[in-house]
Order: sequence, then structure tokens, then C-alpha cells
Amino acid sequence: MKTGILAATAAMFLAALPAAGQAQSRYSAPPAAKLSGDLASPWILQLRRKPSRDGRYAVEVSRPSVTIEPDRSRFVPRYTNRVEREPVRVSAPAAAPVKAKRSEPEFDPRYEPQMVSFEGGEAPGTVIIDTDARFLYLVEDGGMARRYGIGVGRPGFEWAGEHKVTRKAEWPSWTPPEEMRQREAARGKILPVTMDGGPDNPLGARAMYLGDTLYRIHGTNQPWSIGKAVSSGCIRMRNEDVIDLYERVR
Repeated sequence: MKTGILAATAAMFLAALPAAGQAQSRYSAPPAAKLSGDLASPWILQLRRKPSRDGRYAVEVSRPSVTIEPDRSRFVPRYTNRVEREPVRVSAPAAAPVKAKRSEPEFDPRYEPQMVSFEGGEAPGTVIIDTDARFLYLVEDGGMARRYGIGVGRPGFEWAGEHKVTRKAEWPSWTPPEEMRQREAARGKILPVTMDGGPDNPLGARAMYLGDTLYRIHGTNQPWSIGKAVSSGCIRMRNEDVIDLYERVR
């Protein structure tokens, strides 16, 4: 009997174990439900409970983001015919030809003004012109003279004599004689009837007229011609030299 009771009791105890296990699982928290991401993300709202300041719980609803991609099957590519063109070449304008400026002969330094000894016996202030040597002398005291280089008349236009300076002019005008104008026209050079004084005037910066003749001692705008026989009879000097002589002759 005792053995049977123990066995029955054990059987009852063992039988009660599943019942107790079922009773315990009935009051415990159910396991979390798991859904596939493919089903849950598009449709189910996720609820997260956050406590508010007053102790209550607020529900925050977050919606799943949805990305819409374009249907590339409907995309029809368009092609544009591109024509490769050669670049337009623009030629630079041709440079204007540069004309070489005619170089003028340099002034011969032998004809620079200088003081020299002079033994002629003329009184100071006398002007002596040596057409062969191409020099003009202004006699000064003590057997000295101030010497200047000059240009003289071409062959056939030389002259000799003794004259006084009857008139002086600064930047004189020029009125070439009719005979000179005709002579130069025959050579293809047209002279003006008259020309005002200035840098382009062939008489230069100063002129000293000799007696009642047409001859003068004057300046020139061609300093390279000093020391040469190129004039129509007048005595030419560099402008700076004729200005110096002009101030000394009374």
C-alpha cells in the first residue's frame, strides 16, 4: 500500500508539473511578436513610449521613409548630331611697313667754336670770313679771335668784298628771290613765295644782313652742312653759334 501511494503521489506530482508550468506561462509576459521587415516597414507604425514631464507616456509616431525611383524603362535617350567644325582662323592685319629714317651726317667737331690766336691787324669787333677754310673769325683784344665753323656758297655763288652789318633779325622770315625760285623749280624743288620764321625756316634762329646785298650771315636747320659749300651765297652757321655771334656783333 505504501508503495502504491507513493507511486500515485509521485504520479500526481509529476502530472501537476505541467499544469503548474501552464499556469505560470499564462500570467507571464508573452514573447515579442516578430514580423518580417518587408511586411512591417511599409505599413506598420512603430510606437516608442517616452515619459513626459508629468510622468505620463507620450506616443511618438515615426513614419517610414519611402524612396521613389524613376521608371528607367520609359527613358528614351535622345541623340544630337554634333558636327565638329574647324576653328575659324583670323589672320592678323599686316603691319605697316616701317620706313627707315634717313640718317643725317653728323656735325664735324672741327667746326666747334673756340678761341684762337689771330694776327691780322683788324680792330676788335671785325668779322673775317675765310670761305676756303670754312671759318668765320670775330676779332677780339690781345691778338685773339673767336672762331666759328661755317657753310659757304656753292661754286658759282662765291663772293668777296667788305660790307657792314646793316640789320639784325631774330627768327627772320624768308622771301627767296624770284631768280632763286625759278632756278630751284627747274631742279624739281618748289620754293614758297615767303616763309615765316621758325624751326623749319632755312634762315634759322638769327640773321645779320650785309650792306645792301642779298647776302646774310644766318642760322640753319641743317647743322650737318657746316663746313661744306652748299648755299646760294649766304654764310650759314649752327643756330647756337649764330645766336652767340648775334649777341657779340654791334
